[in-house]
Amino acid sequence: MNALTGSAGYSQKSAGDSRHSNRQCLSTKDGEYMAFEGLSGKLNNVFGKLRGRGKLNEKDIKDAMREVRMALLDADVNYKVAKDFVARVSEKAVGEKVMDSLTPAQQVIDIVHRELIDLMGNTTAKLDFPSKPPCVIMMCGLQGAGKTTHCAKLAKYLISQNRRPLLVACDIYRPAAIDQLKIVGEKAGAHVFEMGQQDPVKIAKQGIKYAKDNGFDVVLLDTAGRLHIDETLMDELKNIKRETEPNEILLVVDSMTGQDAVNVAQSFNEALDISGVILTKLDGDTRGGAALTVLAITGKPIKFAGIGEKIDDLEPFHPDRMASRILGMGDVLTLIDKAKSSIDEKAAVKTMQKMQENKFDLNDLYAQFEQIEKMGSIQSLLKMIPGVAGKVKEEDIDEKKMPRTKAIISSMTPKEREKPSIIDAKRKRRIAAGSGTRVEDVNQLLRQFDQMQKMMKQMGLAGKGKGKKMRIPMNMMKQMGNMGNMKF
Repeated sequence: MNALTGSAGYSQKSAGDSRHSNRQCLSTKDGEYMAFEGLSGKLNNVFGKLRGRGKLNEKDIKDAMREVRMALLDADVNYKVAKDFVARVSEKAVGEKVMDSLTPAQQVIDIVHRELIDLMGNTTAKLDFPSKPPCVIMMCGLQGAGKTTHCAKLAKYLISQNRRPLLVACDIYRPAAIDQLKIVGEKAGAHVFEMGQQDPVKIAKQGIKYAKDNGFDVVLLDTAGRLHIDETLMDELKNIKRETEPNEILLVVDSMTGQDAVNVAQSFNEALDISGVILTKLDGDTRGGAALTVLAITGKPIKFAGIGEKIDDLEPFHPDRMASRILGMGDVLTLIDKAKSSIDEKAAVKTMQKMQENKFDLNDLYAQFEQIEKMGSIQSLLKMIPGVAGKVKEEDIDEKKMPRTKAIISSMTPKEREKPSIIDAKRKRRIAAGSGTRVEDVNQLLRQFDQMQKMMKQMGLAGKGKGKKMRIPMNMMKQMGNMGNMKF
């Protein structure tokens, strides 16, 4: 056992910042499925044309399905998968129910929506936890796919689900692999078990024993990867599988490799009979075809999606929610999940009370901005709102405005934040200089905040003695949006 890690190879120490995989995303926005933007745009163009026709005939459907097939192929969906998908939609769309409907275009969209859900698995695939812990999860994948990082991300997710995971360092070949696992493990708040450069099979078995002896209910085996699939790699993984009998074998694949990701998944599945896939870098500038093809080719579901570089940028993969996002229908359930995990409920209640009592100050506004930022980019959040998704343009969002507004507030004294009315011309110049903004920006913030306070005063007066839950009117939401990011 490695003496540096203490008894039984137990480690909580960090050695610095985690390394990213060799291939970086071309374009990323934390928490956002950018992979489907191209496909979503093309499909919405097709459906826009259908809506404009009113009644539909067989030729209209045929022409639309040809465009859908091309959109899927452009998104790097496997040719046979795309062909079969279009055939199923066409068969259901060319029928009395659709043709004679008052809203035939919407009927076609509903069919496409249902077929997309089926294509990606219909239901959310969950981890298989045994009745007697620990649950052993074997993580595998090619080098560079983000396997070690996603071991930690999964550990972080499991901790949020009140689980107690143990990370086991079974990758003894890649330089600094063990150190990297310690680093990302610490970020996740997860314990790491390691035995240095010993036999990976022995390390895995000892890690499981350590978990049983110390009350860990999940074991995550970080196995070795290679730059390509070879016999040596597969033999080692087969040995680990045979000796540990894992409850789950999760393959980590890089969505940026497109159909190569699907081919990798197929090869690993043939060798190991994987139980599911973690698809990484869905926040990258990719075409999204892998997500729509993996299940159809391998028969194994996508269980998680990596959507950013942060340690908590991992989500369970929901086929229904994903299909809705692709079609620009929003994803309100994920939005609610993000809010629940990011927003302090007690603090929210206190803020609402301060609003009603007209005691809401710039300290509270700053806190609200921080809560919003925890949920992800404004663009990604708006895309989850039904009726807004697909209509928000990049130019309508100024993602830098919220940090600028926070900088202005941070440059104020505590007294100024509590009572903005005392801020005179001299103070404005100091605040602008301190925040790297203009006096005009400070004036705009103060003017908008004054308008918000007036609205809150009206709300407080209207709500007194009625015993009803206070509702924030749309004009006040717009006002807060103006101070943060949105142009209304």
